[in-house]
Amino acid sequence: MDKSIVVAVEIREKHPLYGKFVKKTKKFHVHDAENACHAGDTVRIMETRPLSKTKRWRLVEILERAK
Repeated sequence: MDKSIVVAVEIREKHPLYGKFVKKTKKFHVHDAENACHAGDTVRIMETRPLSKTKRWRLVEILERAK
């Protein structure tokens, strides 16, 4: 996947019956034109026109680099 990254967004949601917080993960296929991202980076993405079969998001900026 050249010029592409997969961004995982983790959401903590309270279970309606039991009250326990449950982690849910959603993955987005994102267009990275400069191949600037690496594994573990925190990024900001935005929705865009369909770029391929699965890519509908593009990279806006890298907020924090992985350590």
